[in-house]
Amino acid sequence: MQLNGSEIVIECLKEHGVDTVFGYPGGSILNIYDALYKHSDEITHILTSHEQGAAHAADGYARATGKVGVCMATSGPGATNLVTGIATAYMDSSPIVAITANVAVPMLGKDSFQEIDITGVTMPITKHNFIVKRIEDLADTLRQAFYIAKSGRPGPVLVDITKDVTAAVCEYEKKEPIPVIRTTDIREEDIQKAIELINHAQKPYVFIGGGAVLSEAFDEIQEFVHKINAPVCDTLMGKGAFNGNDPLYTGMLGMHGTKTSNYGVTECDLLVVLGARFSDRVTGNASKFAQNTKILHIDIDPAEINKNIRSYSNVIGDIKVILNKINSNIKEKKHEEWVKHIMQYKEKYPMHYSQDSLTGPYIIEKIYELTKGDAIITTEVGQHQMWAAQYYKYKAPRTFLSSGGLGTMGFGLGACIGAKVGRKDKTVINIAGDGCFRMNMNEIATAARYNIPIIQVIVNNHVLGMVRQWQTLFYGKRYSNTILNDTVDFVKLSEAMGAKAYRVTKKEELETVLKEALDLKMPVVLDCQIDCDDKVWPMVAPGAPIQEAFSEEDITN
Repeated sequence: MQLNGSEIVIECLKEHGVDTVFGYPGGSILNIYDALYKHSDEITHILTSHEQGAAHAADGYARATGKVGVCMATSGPGATNLVTGIATAYMDSSPIVAITANVAVPMLGKDSFQEIDITGVTMPITKHNFIVKRIEDLADTLRQAFYIAKSGRPGPVLVDITKDVTAAVCEYEKKEPIPVIRTTDIREEDIQKAIELINHAQKPYVFIGGGAVLSEAFDEIQEFVHKINAPVCDTLMGKGAFNGNDPLYTGMLGMHGTKTSNYGVTECDLLVVLGARFSDRVTGNASKFAQNTKILHIDIDPAEINKNIRSYSNVIGDIKVILNKINSNIKEKKHEEWVKHIMQYKEKYPMHYSQDSLTGPYIIEKIYELTKGDAIITTEVGQHQMWAAQYYKYKAPRTFLSSGGLGTMGFGLGACIGAKVGRKDKTVINIAGDGCFRMNMNEIATAARYNIPIIQVIVNNHVLGMVRQWQTLFYGKRYSNTILNDTVDFVKLSEAMGAKAYRVTKKEELETVLKEALDLKMPVVLDCQIDCDDKVWPMVAPGAPIQEAFSEEDITN
């Protein structure tokens, strides 16, 4: 049938089962929005307050559901406002398709109104990107974009469509999406070497990254860990790929990881790495990371092998497929003395915090208690993010959504909206610091406009908390531009945008307010006031090896 370009965009979205699009209209993309209007009974459009919020919402939707998230923006500043959200998705391997519209082909390269080379801008931060200048290329380009975003190591894809293409007409024929098939082409000799290493290890440790979540390998990881009876640690992105309530779980690894995990990884004789990329926040001083350990690195992306840390052996491919092969061939092991040794670390170095007042950890533990660990938690970036990683026990994948690689302040609220739209059955809570909340707090208006019942918790210490922590510890308490000593009232602001809002200043107030928030079927904001000098412990100083983790007691004794 004959359709114009804008109608072809909508039909391609429908081909791929897209039910929600996040975006913001403008001149160059008006034709697509007109077509979207005519299909509003099939595809819901969420008008965000800012294009960055749309990108983060698409990302949150993707992370929470495992499907491809979609966002849209017009040319020029609309497209560039997506860039931070696209980069965030790229760093964390989140599958989104960003659709932008550009000026007509005859106007390209002439500094036309709201013209920008968005494919040039986003080339380093997309898995792939396209500019469509011929109507005949449009449908297949969009189909390619969805396949690329979801296949292999997922990531964002941008499709820029010139305005004349959105109006031009050509023949459209519906096609079934290309199925994304798991990688089964895995070198058998690599599998056999991995099995041999695992069978001979006396002190194995399992280290889980975000790739394990993306691989949907939860069941295979549980089987593997319990078959070899090894302790388990994870990265920020790996949360929920292994049950955080399991006795073998020892917490996060790295700069704000537990002493147990940091010491255990340093002492183990085999570190089995599942989908982690050895970020500097995990390794500390890379030259001193796990120096006496054989590293078995399992990852879908060959570019990650030996990039930051040299492995002893590796297997390239889909983690779920690889673990199925390994689980069928490894011997059951007890490693009783090794596990006992690690459990003694857990007893000696538990996570703890002051019980005297309202604190970030207390807030997180109370949220965990009242949600029974069944909520989806999104976060911004900073101290509150680390507390959310440390004190909420994630029992399943896709329940902790955070900007790990880029560290994007302003990510969490948009992601929270996207996650709730994608998972209406779940309680979805965003944890923010007051500095982060200021970045994109206008998206509270988005949640209110559509009555999306999210809960926004602000851990408000009136400072840029993590930066202040570094200034306290490493910069002689010179608090350069980190004190937020204005009179902004988040409760009044949130109410003005249409949300229900509460202020919490004491421990005793928190449970009642949280229960009310969980019962309300509307957006709720909790402004929780904590002390400006609360810190995240343990910590590894920048450039130090992870085994030199220290806590407050270490520097005060």
